[in-house]
Amino acid sequence: MTYDLYIGDRTFSSWSLRGWLMLENFKLPYRAYLVGLYSGTMAADLGPLAPARLVPALRTPEGDVIGETLAMAETLAERHPVAGLWPTDPALRIRARWLCAEMASGFSALRAACPMQLAHVNTGFQPSAAVLADLDRIEEIWSAARALSGAADGWLMGAYSLADVFYAPVAARIVGYDLPVSDTSREYCMKTLADPAFQTWRAEGLKVRYDPFPYPVHGTAGPWPV
Repeated sequence: MTYDLYIGDRTFSSWSLRGWLMLENFKLPYRAYLVGLYSGTMAADLGPLAPARLVPALRTPEGDVIGETLAMAETLAERHPVAGLWPTDPALRIRARWLCAEMASGFSALRAACPMQLAHVNTGFQPSAAVLADLDRIEEIWSAARALSGAADGWLMGAYSLADVFYAPVAARIVGYDLPVSDTSREYCMKTLADPAFQTWRAEGLKVRYDPFPYPVHGTAGPWPV
């Protein structure tokens, strides 16, 4: 039972990172295929998966195609109930689903102003009021999740879950643009970046060189911290 996962460029594709972490960190069997986001082959690469048109896209061993990471998350959790994608506690499971849904539909200012890039730290980025408002909301829901789970530090729900999968690119944005957050939130971001799966993903992405780099450098391009 092996899944086929179609992903975009690892250094930049935040949604692909989410899809990959679902499979990698919960030890589900998969093969990964790279779609050409920047080479102009994306439509052709995804042609066999129609009507999927964005990455990530997942094909089940039976041949069913799944687009959208929330649909992928629910399908994988349903098919692999003992893998632990969602928390076992009902209240924590409800909250984890809420967090993932808000990530999928929200934080548009942060996502627009700070596209995920895993190459360097932008040391001179100045967040707008809208980005700061998104960060305030993220800190609020992270703190509320910890209050519910009892996890003073570490993963949001105590044990690693899909909530941490969905917020991994947020952690990368906070670090990659040196955004102002609390010490607790920054420690969580650093824990996310230190996750072996995340480090593997980033290392694979850095094997590809881009000239020009797709996104502007704000201030000085500082070294990645992990």
